[in-house]
Amino acid sequence: MMSTGRAVASPACAARRRRQEQHGDAPGRAGTATFLARARHGRRGRGAALAPCSASERAAGSGAAIGCLEAEPWAAVAPSLALPGLQVTTPAPGDALAVPSEQRVHEVVLKQAALAAAPPRTARIEPGPVSGALKAAFDRCGEVCKEYAKTFYLATQLMTPERRRAIWAIYVWCRRTDELVDGPNASHISALALDRWESRLEDIFAGRPYDMLDAALSDTVANFPVDIQPFRDMIEGMRMDLRKSRYRTFDELYLYCYYVAGTVGLMSVPVMGVSPDSRAATETVYKGALALGLTNQLTNILRDVGEDARRGRIYLPQDELEMAGLSEADIFNGRVTDEWRSFMRGQITRARSFFRQAEEGATELNQESRWPVWASLLLYRQILDEIEANDYDNFTKRAYVPKAKKLMALPKAYLRSLMAPSSQTQSQRHYSSLT
Repeated sequence: MMSTGRAVASPACAARRRRQEQHGDAPGRAGTATFLARARHGRRGRGAALAPCSASERAAGSGAAIGCLEAEPWAAVAPSLALPGLQVTTPAPGDALAVPSEQRVHEVVLKQAALAAAPPRTARIEPGPVSGALKAAFDRCGEVCKEYAKTFYLATQLMTPERRRAIWAIYVWCRRTDELVDGPNASHISALALDRWESRLEDIFAGRPYDMLDAALSDTVANFPVDIQPFRDMIEGMRMDLRKSRYRTFDELYLYCYYVAGTVGLMSVPVMGVSPDSRAATETVYKGALALGLTNQLTNILRDVGEDARRGRIYLPQDELEMAGLSEADIFNGRVTDEWRSFMRGQITRARSFFRQAEEGATELNQESRWPVWASLLLYRQILDEIEANDYDNFTKRAYVPKAKKLMALPKAYLRSLMAPSSQTQSQRHYSSLT
């Protein structure tokens, strides 16, 4: 069996990262919110990217190598271990292009909720401990999660072993996908490379993983009602980043936020599960997961306006800027005016409305799965408070939550995770009013 220590970084890449750590500039990650929000770009709360691979390292990898986040071919690791596959259909190109983004995304949410509520695809035995090559694959996913998302990794420890392993596998796939356009080899990535990555995704769902990290996800989608659509949509978000740096309306921005962040919620709910005590419709839970991804991404955007502008990018609705009397020049020059403060108050109000919707879904999840979700929600919501505390100067000041506040949020999130589903308490109140 292959050593799991080689699953992610080549020796040369690992050595380079050790040198970085010695000089105090090791790459860092935001933890819980990094995964649940799928914080796009290095500026999106992910810290620095992995150390760039050399040309020889890239040449040594597969044609679909993702920075240094690559593993040996699965066929070489477990040649006799077949994984069950799913039937995957490819949507027709250009479908529903004129439909508003929120409606398009809502249709995806309805589909995911229906799939989760449907009977199991196969009559499978209860999940139990994995062994051999698959155990090594999941262990390596856990190592990656622990290294780059420490807070999230900690919170997953309350989950059942099979759910925990599956969430790690999804995390790793999301991270590898992000590395395509935001990693050490981003300058070499083209639309064709994203097409190849999507083809590889279809192989994962068909039970034909390329490497051990793919194998962990392939096993996950075979054992949980996870659909391929959110994964495809995330790749579409990567394509959008390659070709787009302005968003005319919030409708356009909403779709981008769904692609790069809301999708993660839809991927995760089937694994996290809905509480048996929940009286809420499955759709409500999925809407809450979507809302958390959307609002975390909107929060990232509001936090990083200045940093994005220095990269020539503006992730704010241009029509709303114009209505507020603001121009691109105001953004690039970093002018904190009364018009800017008023504009930012409106954007923050919108983000907070999504946080409230996210709370409705978080309470309905399985109890052991709630902690990482509540941690993400509480920590990211505090970023908006910090933007206000900085007098809306998100050009020269980075709004961040101090470590002490982060640590205080974790026990609060844990206590919130112990509360009964809100749908259950509402039902009890309604019953009491009738008796």
